[in-house]
Amino acid sequence: MCRVSARCADTFLYALPVSEPLPMNRLLPRLLLTPAVATLLLWMLVPLVMSVYFSVIRYNLMQPEQTGFIGFENFEYFLTDPSFSVAVLNTIWLLGSVIVITVVMGAALALLIDEAFPGRAVVRLLLISPFFVMPTVNALLWKHMMMHPIYGALAQVWIFFGATPLEWLSDFPLGSIVIMVAWQWLPFATLIFMTALQSMNREQLEAARMDGATYLQQLRYLYIPHLGRSIAVVVMIEMIFLLSIFAEIFTTTGGGPGDASTNVAFLIFKQALLNFDAGVASAGALFAVLLANIAAAFLIRLVGRNLDT
Repeated sequence: MCRVSARCADTFLYALPVSEPLPMNRLLPRLLLTPAVATLLLWMLVPLVMSVYFSVIRYNLMQPEQTGFIGFENFEYFLTDPSFSVAVLNTIWLLGSVIVITVVMGAALALLIDEAFPGRAVVRLLLISPFFVMPTVNALLWKHMMMHPIYGALAQVWIFFGATPLEWLSDFPLGSIVIMVAWQWLPFATLIFMTALQSMNREQLEAARMDGATYLQQLRYLYIPHLGRSIAVVVMIEMIFLLSIFAEIFTTTGGGPGDASTNVAFLIFKQALLNFDAGVASAGALFAVLLANIAAAFLIRLVGRNLDT
């Protein structure tokens, strides 16, 4: 009888409905998050709202008294600027070149140091270290130590082989910027690919070798499919950040000669601080935001598709 009563009591206790959490238990975490969320929103929204405001008024720092609502004239002026089409093409060329170089060479370096060998830890550290160099320092290193036509390292190599040193920043301005940016972002891609290769199925690789698969066949059917998600992530992150490349151009070529190395970010700078036209610069900034969001939306879908497969 006691056993039956105890069992009934247990059944009764388990049958009792679980009380809903108190409203305060749900409200407290939201209250604690409110300062951080509010700060983040202000940090994001205030500059955006100010850019929208300045983009529809006439506001030149050299003529502050001449102001007023002008609608979309700033956008029209920015989009019809002769430098605009050149800047967009340069931006696309810069993005595409850097992404291709970093993905191809990053995957090659990651595969090269994937197998164990003496000093691999030191080699990995040296490969990753350029990513921690600040963009301005990176540009100065390449400008004075590597690409200088008289005492640069590349000039000395040209002289050693009896050739005339190249004026890199004058003859190949955009190509020089591509080299600088790719050198700094290559460690990032290499690090992502090295991490991805650590999760590779070694038994599958060993089985492929035992079946007589060549290295090219392993690369095509095993390594590249395994790195597909990592490649998508690298492309997405690099494209978002490379849209705002500025320090390397400002430090080395100044956007020249002419507009040969001007991208959209540097064109906005020229309108803002060289022409002192805050209205046109704000219109250009909104165009850059739109461009970045379109690229980000496309790449997020690309990454999501890779994650689903």
